[in-house]
Amino acid sequence: MPIPRKILLFFPTVFIAASLFAQTGYEIKVTLKPFKNEYIFLGYYSGKQYPVVDSVKVNDKSEGVFKGKEPLGGGIYLIVFPSRSKFFEILVDKQQHFSVIADTANLATGKKFINSPDNQLFDAYQRYMNTKGQSIDSAHKGLQAARTSIDSAFWTQRLQQVNKEVGEYRRNIISKNPDNILSVLLHLMEEPQIPPAEKHPNGKYDSTYAYRFFKDHYWDGINFWDDRISRTPSSLFEERLDKYFNTLVYPGADSVNREIDWMLGYASGSKELFRFLLVKFVTRYLNMKYMWEDKVFVHLYEKYFSQKDYDWLTPGGKKLITDRAYSLMANIMGNPAENITLPDTAGLSKSLYGETAPFTVVCFWDPTCGHCKETLPKIDSIYRAKWKANGVKIYAVAKETEGNKQDWLDFIRTKHLEDWTNVYYSKAEEKTRIDANIPGYSQLYDVQTFPTVYLLDKDKRIVAKKLSWEQTDEIMEIKRKGGSIN
Repeated sequence: MPIPRKILLFFPTVFIAASLFAQTGYEIKVTLKPFKNEYIFLGYYSGKQYPVVDSVKVNDKSEGVFKGKEPLGGGIYLIVFPSRSKFFEILVDKQQHFSVIADTANLATGKKFINSPDNQLFDAYQRYMNTKGQSIDSAHKGLQAARTSIDSAFWTQRLQQVNKEVGEYRRNIISKNPDNILSVLLHLMEEPQIPPAEKHPNGKYDSTYAYRFFKDHYWDGINFWDDRISRTPSSLFEERLDKYFNTLVYPGADSVNREIDWMLGYASGSKELFRFLLVKFVTRYLNMKYMWEDKVFVHLYEKYFSQKDYDWLTPGGKKLITDRAYSLMANIMGNPAENITLPDTAGLSKSLYGETAPFTVVCFWDPTCGHCKETLPKIDSIYRAKWKANGVKIYAVAKETEGNKQDWLDFIRTKHLEDWTNVYYSKAEEKTRIDANIPGYSQLYDVQTFPTVYLLDKDKRIVAKKLSWEQTDEIMEIKRKGGSIN
């Protein structure tokens, strides 16, 4: 009996629907010899981290299945051995139902992938690079052993030829598989090649051309909305990101903030990559390397954290970022310093803004601090030898901790610091401010260690902060000569 046409038309629909249903989530079948009745793990790269997303106990045939209802984010994943000390890499992208067969005795060439074109291409690439890597090593050894210019020329030409072949091989993969995850990885591996001068419109270029070309093309082929790049080793995306900011972005808050906003703007299309970049930036500028980076951290807080919550950010993490931002807001480089009014050794109120000087050194210290006892006399020595003649004044804030007011007065007298404006910041004064919801001076000046030294200009703007006395002197010299400390 012939099958009715309506049923024939219905069968493909049912088959397609069933296929789509069967392909939801992920299902990665693994045979990993020689392990039996042990747990293996599925993880992925996230910069320098290796999060584990699944585990399975292989049976007595070394078989196990990683399986989940939700698809995995694309990237480089790791099949981790029971000891957790070794692993091998696989690619996970759109096709997440496949099998891999491997034996730890022959991982380099013995892996087999079923129903995974991405991993078959990746495996072929790894084998090719292993072969070419041997040729490159051989050429380097030949160069080191070369005794004549002819030998050197031979091995140099050989090395250039192998590198050319590798470049062509990679470009061929990218050309034939533009959206493949391996192509994304290859883009991350390659840096812009600066064209020769004759290809420049004017037939030549100035000394900045190479820099501008390299920076302008640094991210070619890399999309900041593609979350697959976040699941790669730190040597690919994260180190490339570090190189960009360390060598190609002008070292100043405004320049860095523009680059961060540009990247996060594009990454907003990918929740995972946005999270990766934002955590990267906030961690980097929480631990500042340069004084001007305070403005970067405050910018990150104000634009991305102050009015926003994220499901991946814990309350403790939000509080840490908020507290740090508030500690920095009042003492950003270039902004006017907060005024301080405290009693001096005679009990009279002395205001920081009452000091008139081309430069004012503000020094927070503790009379019971051993490092302070060593450092303050050194500051006084250079003050008497040089700074005083140049009109510099010192406003020294003694913070009460374990000692008392008499410790402070004794130290000033014995070390002859009478030329300074010495004020005392008692525990009671700080409590009064905090109880009145007024930030304490320690918070306003982000005092975390003693001594903490600030340098202010004639308008009481912050020139520099968290300095040694040697750095303070150097910066004053630079500023007196009209230089910049960025």
